Amino acid sequence: MNQNDTQKLIESGKTALGIEFGSTRIKVVLIGEDHTPIASGSHEWENRHENGVWTYSLEDVWAGLQDSYRKLSNEVLEKYNMPLKTIDAIGFSAMMHGYMAFDKDGNQLVPFRTWRNTTTEQASNELTALFQFNIPQRWSIAHLYQAILNNEPHIKNISYLTTLAGYVHWKLTGQKVLGVGEASGMFPIDSKTNDYDKGMLEQFNGLLKAEKISWTLQDILPKVLVAGDDAGVLTEDGAKRLDPTGQLLAGPKLCPPEGDAGTGMVATNSVAVRTGNVSAGTSVFAMIVLEKALSKLYPEIDMVTTPTGKPVAMVHSNNCTSDLNAWVDLFAEFTNILGVDISESKLYETLYQKALTGDADAGGLLAYNYVSGEHITHLEEGRPLFVRTPESRFTLANFIRVNLFSSLGALKIGMDILFEQEKVKLDQLLGHGGFFKTKDVGQKMMAAAMNVPVSVMETAGEGGAWGIALLALYMIHKSTNESLETYLSNKVFAGENGTTIAPDQKDVDGFTIFMERYKKGLVIERAAVEGLR
Repeated sequence: MNQNDTQKLIESGKTALGIEFGSTRIKVVLIGEDHTPIASGSHEWENRHENGVWTYSLEDVWAGLQDSYRKLSNEVLEKYNMPLKTIDAIGFSAMMHGYMAFDKDGNQLVPFRTWRNTTTEQASNELTALFQFNIPQRWSIAHLYQAILNNEPHIKNISYLTTLAGYVHWKLTGQKVLGVGEASGMFPIDSKTNDYDKGMLEQFNGLLKAEKISWTLQDILPKVLVAGDDAGVLTEDGAKRLDPTGQLLAGPKLCPPEGDAGTGMVATNSVAVRTGNVSAGTSVFAMIVLEKALSKLYPEIDMVTTPTGKPVAMVHSNNCTSDLNAWVDLFAEFTNILGVDISESKLYETLYQKALTGDADAGGLLAYNYVSGEHITHLEEGRPLFVRTPESRFTLANFIRVNLFSSLGALKIGMDILFEQEKVKLDQLLGHGGFFKTKDVGQKMMAAAMNVPVSVMETAGEGGAWGIALLALYMIHKSTNESLETYLSNKVFAGENGTTIAPDQKDVDGFTIFMERYKKGLVIERAAVEGLR
């Protein structure tokens, strides 16, 4: 699209705005009708640990939103010589879960408790047992029930409970709603009705009645919407909150607010059944869209949904590339001592490519990348380890290869529950994140570990702000009965450039041998945790 065409789009308001509140950055993206980004803005922020709680203040929320929007509108003015006054559609997304409670007058009752807080173990365990459905500590319902168990005085005054995305949406539109994917991180969803599970609602209401609490869960939870639903409009007050300069006009439609998991699925075109995406960086998690719900409870697997309500199995591992990055830093220090001038990206590329020349099973070497604890292997703490026998083939290629393998070890254990016990079928896995930055290497390793083709698309780096902007455009432009899957495949990702690598049987067999060694060696990791305090 040329400069004049883009200017006409901006002037006519034929655009969509996507805003995502990440853990460390708030990002805003403006896209045109062709789904291509026009301008962006961002704001760095950090959570605070105050009185034992990881939190962000409401002042930080609004200051960050306004700063990121101001940077975007300034970029529009500078690049296209016109102010940003009107927009067709807007969408908000944020890190999922957490706890934001308000009274009948809209006053916040306690500071925002983010997903990062791990103070809800008792509630998590009791609700998981009651529902026979995995309720992770970070889920909103776990935070609520823990507050009840703790006899916190604010409980009786709760009128509305929501997430960060839901809060911002509410204040800009007046609508107390959530997208189904985001809602699935508050309370379990029944994918047949795309609403909160009625049976579990009644079970929880029974707990409330026993505690003599007057409200029911239905009274305080947001209304659940699905992708494509109309979720309100930007009010006059909302426009001023977003753009205090007064340039932005009220009236844009808003799509249902979604969580970062849902927008990640949209941004990687992984919303259809038998598709999945895996984000691999500091941590690693896979989101697999299921043909049906799992047959039973697995504590290693979280159940959420796509933005259209399809069941999604989420396997999350706390540790991925942090220990490998530390080894690369060690090699960088060595090259500096030698006086060799090599960039960080070149060093990574060189070492990663070298791993492809190693033995298929990494030569009998073993590594654990546990910088922190790992719930999938039931370790509350981590101790990074490298282990070998006198017979192991200790070469540079095998050393880098085993550390790449180790980055996927815990994830593989969780995924095998889906593949082996639930017989989940997966046609393709979409990879994104730093693990895939070096051409082909991360894809080959992931394909070997999961035994499915792994693709990386050029747009995979656009992120969740782009994903929620796509959901906003889908709401505006979808044809009658056009599914989100069809819209994304035919109108957004058609002709998308990317690469797909199929699993090599030799690599698959080698990773299988490595995983046998990995599982047996977990006793070493447990001993290290106990012995190194």
